[in-house]
Amino acid sequence: MAHPDDVDFGAAGTVAGWTDRGIDVVYLMVTDGDAGGFDDTITRAEMAALRREEQRAAAKCVGVDDIRWLGYPDGRVEATLGLRRDIARVIRQVRPDRLLMPSPDRNYERIYPSHPDHRAVGAAALDAVYPDARNPYAFPELLAEEGLEAWTTREVWATGGPVVNHYVDVTERFDRKLHALRSHASQTAHMGDGLVEMLRGWMSGNAAAAGLPEGRLAEPFQVIDTA
Repeated sequence: MAHPDDVDFGAAGTVAGWTDRGIDVVYLMVTDGDAGGFDDTITRAEMAALRREEQRAAAKCVGVDDIRWLGYPDGRVEATLGLRRDIARVIRQVRPDRLLMPSPDRNYERIYPSHPDHRAVGAAALDAVYPDARNPYAFPELLAEEGLEAWTTREVWATGGPVVNHYVDVTERFDRKLHALRSHASQTAHMGDGLVEMLRGWMSGNAAAAGLPEGRLAEPFQVIDTA
């Protein structure tokens, strides 16, 4: 993901379901979120440190304790060869079957998920899945200097994009998603009860689109076969 809190807005309920079933989940944050928040009294370096701590607390709410950071500057991420290599490195280290990422495509129906950093990270991550991480001759230094063997990730789950082909019912895990998001106090405290209203409105709409009964809550994804 591009920033701390991205995974929690898009998929915390789904991640909680995975960890409940014993699936190991690793987070990779491309930036520290140093351009976020609303407090002019702290430095950007202090904000970055705060947001790292908030993400660690949020991750615990959904059963994740392995978080990795790339330290790219918030608001200035581009889908460069360097970013592709850095993501491919972590893919080869972790060797995941599934990769969750922001959609590289702009969503004109809901503009907020289409932050430039999100789209850049999505584009670089998809390129890292195919072809970079699976091709031993792409970024050969990863093998020659770091001993990281090529790895094929079987599927990608994209969040926030204009195409949705899969919904996950997270009704029973809504409270954990909410607690995770409230852990990002620098980003969400100002919303008060509006956070609950926003989440329930959006997630109820997802559930209706998925054909789920009234009162259910869902998270949407575009699932892509990359085997």
